[in-house]
Amino acid sequence: MAATKKTRSKKNEELVIPDKLYFRIGEVAKLLSLPAYVLRFWETEFPQLKPTKSNTGQRMYRRREVDLAIRVKKLLYDEGFTIAGARERLKAESKPAKAQSGLPFPKAASSDGLREVKRGLTEILNILSSKNGNKARAKA
Repeated sequence: MAATKKTRSKKNEELVIPDKLYFRIGEVAKLLSLPAYVLRFWETEFPQLKPTKSNTGQRMYRRREVDLAIRVKKLLYDEGFTIAGARERLKAESKPAKAQSGLPFPKAASSDGLREVKRGLTEILNILSSKNGNKARAKA
């Protein structure tokens, strides 16, 4: 099984993402053939693109952030979106397509039903208490 992920762009170029947990900004910039300052700018424009920073302050991109940067580049460079348009598209893609309808479960018991159950339990408790009280008196 291959340890890399391949993504094709419109220009039939193969983009191979190495199988790593974290990528430095320079690695991502080289992978996307962009200067690092473009990635830093995208971080300010796209709230979803938030790489973590190491103890030394180095930006560390996870695979999902690299995938997101690839998607941003495709929207801006290949599909011709503006920054605002790409931001809206990503926001729309991250929302669930359609809310699921509720399952046909019966309605929850009304408060009258709960009161009836409580009343019944109280009666049982009184019966049990009076029987225990009668036994205690009989022993005395």
